[in-house]
Formats: sequence, C-alpha cells, structure tokens
Amino acid sequence: MNSFLIIYCHPYQKSLNHAILQAVENNLSQKQIQYTIIDLYQEKFRPIYDLEELRLFHTGETHDPLVEKYLNLLKKAQGVIIITPIWWNSIPGMLKGFIDKVMKEGEGLSHTVSKMGIHGCLTNLTHAYVLTTSTSPTIYFKLFMGNSIKKYLFLKHCGN
Repeated sequence: MNSFLIIYCHPYQKSLNHAILQAVENNLSQKQIQYTIIDLYQEKFRPIYDLEELRLFHTGETHDPLVEKYLNLLKKAQGVIIITPIWWNSIPGMLKGFIDKVMKEGEGLSHTVSKMGIHGCLTNLTHAYVLTTSTSPTIYFKLFMGNSIKKYLFLKHCGN
C-alpha cells in the first residue's frame, strides 16, 4: 500500500494552503492511501540552528527530537507532498529550516556526498509533489525569479 508524508507549512487554518491540505487529505482518504502529516507550525518546529545543532551537523546527529521523528517518517514514506506558500519569492523560513535541519548528510540519513557527487539515501521515495500558493503569477516565478521552488526543493529520485 502506498503511504505519503505530507509536509505542511502554514500557520493560518483559514488559508488557501489549509484548504489545499484538506483537499489532499480527502483525496488520499477516498483512494484509501495512508498518509501522515507533519504540520510544522502546529508541532512548533524550531527551524533554527543553535550552537549545539550546528556542532552536530557533520556527524549527522541532532539534539532536536522532531528532526529525528521527521527523518524517520521520510524513511518510511513512499511519497512526499509539500504544501507551502511562496513568501517574498521563496519558501517560508520554517520550511527552509526543515530542509536545513532534517536533510542531513551521512550514511543512513537523507544523502551522502563523495567525490562522485551527491547520492540520495531516501530511495524509498518514488513520488514527490510540491503544492504552492502565491499572490504572484506562476509565469513570473518561472521566467523572472528563476523558479525559486526548483532552487530550494530540488526533489529527484537518486539511486546509490
């Protein structure tokens, strides 16, 4: 059975992003597809590196229990759905912090780096979807802003 991890990043429950989250949940439920939601704001995720977290970065370790939880959820999912607004032509700091803290380099983590390049370790993920909202037209982002979503959320299946 497929299972998706939904990474939701918006603080306001009456937002268009929240309506999108509810529509995704309804769609997955109707298709009897299992899913888990990470609601970064509701879970009070701390997107910043403190001195200890930075010290642990190259070891692949963390002292933030949510980081461990989120990485374990990513390792178990078959697909990921990210629902986020675009603020100031980029993803919110909360989501950027999630990427910075959870996507750690190291054996058994999200990726490894060698002289041959970056190799993804989350090979269980076969599907990735990014759903965004913005007050600017999509064509503006793609042509004039250099497609900021692609810059920050380069999600590609990479084998070892």
